[in-house]
Amino acid sequence: MLEGIIRESIGKSNAKKLRRDGYLIANIYGKDVENVHCAFKHGEFVRAVRNKESLDFPVKVGDKEYNVVVQEYQLHPVTGMILHVDLRVAKKGEVSDYLVPIETKGTPKGIKNKGVLVITKRRVRVRGKIEDIPAKIVLDVSHLDRNESILIRDMEAPANCKLMDKPHVSVCGVIKAR
Repeated sequence: MLEGIIRESIGKSNAKKLRRDGYLIANIYGKDVENVHCAFKHGEFVRAVRNKESLDFPVKVGDKEYNVVVQEYQLHPVTGMILHVDLRVAKKGEVSDYLVPIETKGTPKGIKNKGVLVITKRRVRVRGKIEDIPAKIVLDVSHLDRNESILIRDMEAPANCKLMDKPHVSVCGVIKAR
């Protein structure tokens, strides 16, 4: 379980000191939950997020435990390091919207015809209970030729869930290389 510390001060100078000491600034919030300003060791947080098997993962801040989902994060414009992360509390049995990452598998046949695979949507909004939401949605792109794409309406929704993005939105496609 990922353990963090509670931030006493939420000012800019305190955040800079914590970042200098190797911490990642975070906020935990949710319905019927008081906002928690906290910080996690940067390396431990990245390891926990990469090694999780489901979309949600447990964290312990102070003496309380939360089951959270990464809602949003901010990256440094030059180094690409994570500066800040918003974590939303995921309650079991409650229907809500979650952003689920998209992963592609296979090599599109359009690449042989001088095409390039472009992923236009990295995360898709899915509505359902947290126990029904998958950790990621895998799309097979091996059948895509040049000027073809996969839209939201072409995707299969996970069991007991619903895709909430507009049906005409493109997720990925093969375009002509310049």
